[in-house]
Amino acid sequence: MADKTRKKRYNIRISGLGGQGVVTTAHILGSTMDNAGQYASLVPFFGSEKRMAPVEAYVRASTEPIYEVGEVVYPDIIMIYHSQVVTHGKSYTMPFYTGLKPDSLIIINSEVNVLDEDDVKVLKDLRATVVQFDATKLALDTAGTELATNMAMMGMMLGLINLVSIENIETAVKERFLGTSFVSSGGTAMLDSAIEKKFKKKEELLQKNMDVISKTFEMANSIDLDTADLIIKFDI
Repeated sequence: MADKTRKKRYNIRISGLGGQGVVTTAHILGSTMDNAGQYASLVPFFGSEKRMAPVEAYVRASTEPIYEVGEVVYPDIIMIYHSQVVTHGKSYTMPFYTGLKPDSLIIINSEVNVLDEDDVKVLKDLRATVVQFDATKLALDTAGTELATNMAMMGMMLGLINLVSIENIETAVKERFLGTSFVSSGGTAMLDSAIEKKFKKKEELLQKNMDVISKTFEMANSIDLDTADLIIKFDI
């Protein structure tokens, strides 16, 4: 069996619905790899912009330079942000495991089993590992908002493959939510009250998102992908 946690490169396909932060995840993943001194390319793909419509994003993350762009046809990792991607076929790539390489990883946000017998047989033949947990509930419990679901999914994935540190992720999340124009020390006191209030609100948002990511890192540390069963389920 190939080592699932020491690959130099991962081709990642993220499938979800509009409003779940699929594209945001791809952007943060790219920034995280850059902060780690590594490489990434990303491509978002969606149709009409409306909530609950299918959205996909393709990310290539590697310790070596990447020259390809475009759709990830043969993923090492598939992330499913909403159960309807599987149960209702709300995805641009169907069935959801199309092109999945052997010894690969699938992370599903769901509290219930969404895989039928045919799915399980295909994934077993591919020696895949499925990690299933209710990322939305974890986000609500930890951050108080389901908008942090994408942080839970990203944290679980990065915690499993060990390609970057949590500090690399925090820098990327900070860039996303605080931007590069804010300075958290010194200059903060000079901001007028309205800007300072906005800054503090963003700092709180950053901390909540990092709390979610830290929680999923802890969960990921309890998993050995090379000896794991086909389906690993966490009760949140």
